[in-house]
Amino acid sequence: MGSTPTLDVEAVRAFVMVADYQSFTRAAEALGTTQGAVSVKLRRLEDRLGHRLIERTPRSVRLSAQGAAFLDGAREFIAAHERAVAGLQTPPRHFALGIAAHVAGPEVPTLLARLHAHDPALTIEVQLDNSRNLLDLFDRGELDAAIVQREDDRRDGEKLANERFGWFATPGFEHRCGEPLRLAALAPACRVRDVATRALDEAGVQWTEVFLGGGSSAVLAAVSAGLAVAALSYRVAPPGTVDIGERYGLPSLPPSEVVLHSSLTDKRSREALRALAAAFREHRPPARP
Repeated sequence: MGSTPTLDVEAVRAFVMVADYQSFTRAAEALGTTQGAVSVKLRRLEDRLGHRLIERTPRSVRLSAQGAAFLDGAREFIAAHERAVAGLQTPPRHFALGIAAHVAGPEVPTLLARLHAHDPALTIEVQLDNSRNLLDLFDRGELDAAIVQREDDRRDGEKLANERFGWFATPGFEHRCGEPLRLAALAPACRVRDVATRALDEAGVQWTEVFLGGGSSAVLAAVSAGLAVAALSYRVAPPGTVDIGERYGLPSLPPSEVVLHSSLTDKRSREALRALAAAFREHRPPARP
């Protein structure tokens, strides 16, 4: 029988990151290294195991059959390593993260799972609110990091992505000529609401708010139920809804930048934040013109 290969933690971590992001570039970003370094680590791991784990073409990165079989064990290996290291770290660390309600989308569960896998000793507290309130909390030191929409009066923060907006409703939604447009929106302090209603006013489109939600999930539910139309990003619009802006001649909505603010200084927390940013970018389609 041949000897069991000894695994290198960083090489296995590189493999898991490439598998998760399906991209050497995103994996390198999350690990804080270069694409070349990730490739070298992966190649050494494959040589050690005697199997090709990742199949890479100019257009895609995917697991081989051997890579798929190895992935769960690789995750357990990394998690065991992190638990062992975490046992030596006292006190436990706390990470307060704010995510703007109009920014929180389908990538959030993946994002939080990646954070926990990256650092099991990290206690994560997530708060959803509008961008302005979260920025105020961040400036007062009550949040360690915030993912928000760019405010007009601030140019700081790391840009994560551009966000494209539209007027979303169910396919059967009807807006009769001469009647006010039925809107669903977040609280009046929401920037998206302000931009949307200002655009309607400037275009001479009458509107009325028939639903005010205390959170984005409530607004999305109202739209999905056919109660109203809402200004939403293409990424967070509920499945089954469509952009009705062109159908009813509604004004176009300007794109928005999503930015990350952070005050984290310790190495482990900054590494976790880097993984968070990479996961967030991964699930955002590029903005369309």
